[in-house]
Amino acid sequence: MSITIDNISKSYGGLSALKNISFDVKKGEIFGLIGPDGAGKTSLFRILTTLLLADEGKATVAGYDVVSDYKSIRNSVGYMPGRFSLYQDLTVEENLNFFATIFGTTLEENYDLIKDIYVQIEPFKSRRAGQLSGGMKQKLALSCALIHKPKVLFLDEPTTGVDPVSRKEFWEMLKRLQQKQMTILVSTPYMDEAALCDRIALIQDGRILEIDAPQAIVKHFPKRLYNVRADNMYGLIQSLRKYQHQYSIYPFGEFVHYTDQRAEFKKKELQLYLEGQGLNEISIEATAPTIEDTFMELAK
Repeated sequence: MSITIDNISKSYGGLSALKNISFDVKKGEIFGLIGPDGAGKTSLFRILTTLLLADEGKATVAGYDVVSDYKSIRNSVGYMPGRFSLYQDLTVEENLNFFATIFGTTLEENYDLIKDIYVQIEPFKSRRAGQLSGGMKQKLALSCALIHKPKVLFLDEPTTGVDPVSRKEFWEMLKRLQQKQMTILVSTPYMDEAALCDRIALIQDGRILEIDAPQAIVKHFPKRLYNVRADNMYGLIQSLRKYQHQYSIYPFGEFVHYTDQRAEFKKKELQLYLEGQGLNEISIEATAPTIEDTFMELAK
């Protein structure tokens, strides 16, 4: 295993950030830590990258203990924190050369690993990092994290605040890195990115809800799910919340995702009820659950 985590716990005063976290990440795997802000993702990343000590439990990264072998870990991993943390007054090229020097290497020596990324920012190599767009900052940060050929790559919410096109390009780059047998642990609050991982851990309030392949987690959704829509979406949500047979209701894009308490859902009965609430243009159709639906169910 590239990463092993055994009963890691961490508290800040009276706030418990991580509660007995345990899981493994295989070599060459893209493993996603999926959860909202405040779920404990960054605390776990800082423990695994030796920037923070756990209160309890133990962990290894690339075969090294996160406490006793912290120096070896720092030479063996790449870490891209959630906030852009490079030197904004330095140019693109100066940032890359600086981080390469820290690890006793050069941009030229490891160019083959970052070339797919670097060619996109090379036209701006003389521009200061602080003047780059969000997507370009993201690519520069990833290049700096890879410059020393790490065995394990940690990416803490790398696409937050980045436009959809750059997000897509970023995940394509991760897939190419995976082909080089690099282990990648990535955290994200975006449920759609979970499907791009080999396995995911759903995390909420510092505890793991479930760990499995994305497709397997979706199959665990316990009820039949329905897309419900009407001419007044706010009125629809309020009406569904008052419906005696409702089990769960969540806004989901242009629909409301609805599940019923009963084993046998009565579509016509719900339709008549909603019409009686003054709603029109009502649509009720079965739909496949998503990872987000499963997360909401597990987090209840």
